[in-house]
Amino acid sequence: MLTVLKRSVAQGPEELTSPHVEADQRKNGIDLVKSFVSANSGTVCINLGDVGAMAYTHSRQPLFTPRSFGVVDDIFCIFEGILDNIAVLRQRYGLNKSANEVAIVIEAYRTLRDRGPYPADQVVRDLSGKFAFVLYDSTSQTFFTAVDADGSVPFFWGTAADGCLVLSDDPHVLKEGCGNSFAPFPRGCFFSTSGGLQSFEHPLNKLMPMPRVDSKGQMCGANFKVDVFAKRQSSMPRVGSEANWAKEF
Repeated sequence: MLTVLKRSVAQGPEELTSPHVEADQRKNGIDLVKSFVSANSGTVCINLGDVGAMAYTHSRQPLFTPRSFGVVDDIFCIFEGILDNIAVLRQRYGLNKSANEVAIVIEAYRTLRDRGPYPADQVVRDLSGKFAFVLYDSTSQTFFTAVDADGSVPFFWGTAADGCLVLSDDPHVLKEGCGNSFAPFPRGCFFSTSGGLQSFEHPLNKLMPMPRVDSKGQMCGANFKVDVFAKRQSSMPRVGSEANWAKEF
């Protein structure tokens, strides 16, 4: 799967861009999407207007972590993996027995966006299983992505030549399009348009960039680890029925 989004929607950490890679060694976001579509048979590409695109294929997908796509009320989501507690989550979000993983993630996001009672880290932490997903809400132009605590599904992110944020389960796609400006997406974490990168396992701790060097000794996009000594600033409690919770995560 592949998601490419402009910086206005998803601005990745500065440390994700290698300081020693020239822009002409990377592709622009739109060119990377075209290359992915042409290289993978049966690819479904979703145009997100002027902010980017999402694409996926069932070709060569892992047997135990299949890919699925769904869209509800202009909320687009690609999910790769499987949830172990799917029955519990269906009941929690009032979904029928036919609801799959991608439907659950979309409904969990909608609940969170529309003044749900739980913070974002708890909503993601309650997803038990092997997964990586990307979600884009075109109404609020909000992006949300997460990977399970064990990093069971290989997932990577990087920056294209034009500053677009690129996310994919295929490291070769990132290497081709982002040069050395990519890294594994940190396990047990989520990233959102307004909240940036956060750990749902350790929501009170900050994440710190760790320098990463390839086999040739060149600096690559940084890995991110939980800083056990640095605490995040606590957000103000949610009050008032007019608050827009989509801006709080």
